[in-house]
Amino acid sequence: MAFDLRTIYAMTAVACLILGVIQGAAFTTGRFGRWLAWWSVNNCLLGVASCLIVLRGIAPDLLTVQIANGLTLVGCALLPVAIRDFSGRIMKPWAIGLVATVPALPFLFVLTDPGQAVARIVLASALCALFDMFVAWETRRLAQEEKLYSASLASGLFALTATLYGARSLMGLWGSLGPGPLFQGGDQLHASLGLVAMLLLTLRCMVIMMMATERTKVQLENAAHHDPLTGLLNRTGVARAFDRAAEKPLALLLVDLDHFKQLNDSCGHAMGDKVLQAFADAARRAVGPGELIARHGGDEFLVVLSERTAEEAAHIADQIRQEFAAAMMQLEDIHCARPTLSIGVALGQAARGDRPQFLDAMLHKADQALYRRKRDGRDGVDVFVEAAKAA
Repeated sequence: MAFDLRTIYAMTAVACLILGVIQGAAFTTGRFGRWLAWWSVNNCLLGVASCLIVLRGIAPDLLTVQIANGLTLVGCALLPVAIRDFSGRIMKPWAIGLVATVPALPFLFVLTDPGQAVARIVLASALCALFDMFVAWETRRLAQEEKLYSASLASGLFALTATLYGARSLMGLWGSLGPGPLFQGGDQLHASLGLVAMLLLTLRCMVIMMMATERTKVQLENAAHHDPLTGLLNRTGVARAFDRAAEKPLALLLVDLDHFKQLNDSCGHAMGDKVLQAFADAARRAVGPGELIARHGGDEFLVVLSERTAEEAAHIADQIRQEFAAAMMQLEDIHCARPTLSIGVALGQAARGDRPQFLDAMLHKADQALYRRKRDGRDGVDVFVEAAKAA
């Protein structure tokens, strides 16, 4: 089957303009970040540039050569800007201007002759390959940092288009695209590459929207399972995570902030919030990665440790207490009694089929140890043992 290169450029123009308008309309809803506006401008510029290229040999060369190629490079240069914005690494305005304009300058002022089509293809393809490789690298990092499956797909697609652009540039250097103006010679290889690029361009736009949707889904799930003040798991989140962790022997630490109500009454809720956040940071430092820390409600917290002895769990609990005490000493604007920690520790392992009730049973044991610690003077650690229960 023979492909006409001018027709493929026309199809690309229509596809890019439709995608750009749809993305622009989606951005105006306010549900997406500025990255989508950059992506919309990218597609619109590529669409307009492709329209002008279709008119090559019909309209003036100023429009179909200089301006068309300049718009193409500006549009492609906005892809790194968009993906940086999406990932939260926003570029400064001067950097955006530099990235968007400098690559277009040779096409506006140097490679202006219609007969220099191959030279333009070589340079433009090389630049587009660099832009797409940057996006592939950035989306790969997003996939690793945010665990987004669609970001891995996007990375693969942009790596593929970067490879195609690189191959197109090398083919131009080797003379495989044929000499002379763009639409003369009926080069089928060039036309086939253009068709594949158009399809991949459409596909990767779809994957980028999938990436935004997946991120929103992950953010909603995190909001449902995390406490917004401290960033720790909430009750729902810890119940879900505890069910998976209960396959191993566990130590559960039930932590209560001593005198927290008096602090709220005397120093205000803003200071209370600072204290809760300070506890969360202290617990993270003392416990380390891989263990569960949750806000159980109010001024109570849970820490779940895997495969620890009673002595190890008590030692970690005391480390949390000391880290928190050090954090309280650093709060310069606290003018009331500094809270301390009372911690009850319980150990156990879920029996087969008993996992749904296991958390409640562990909480009950840890609560008894915590009550004993409160009764004996607060600011310390007690471990639940069956003998203590019998006494």
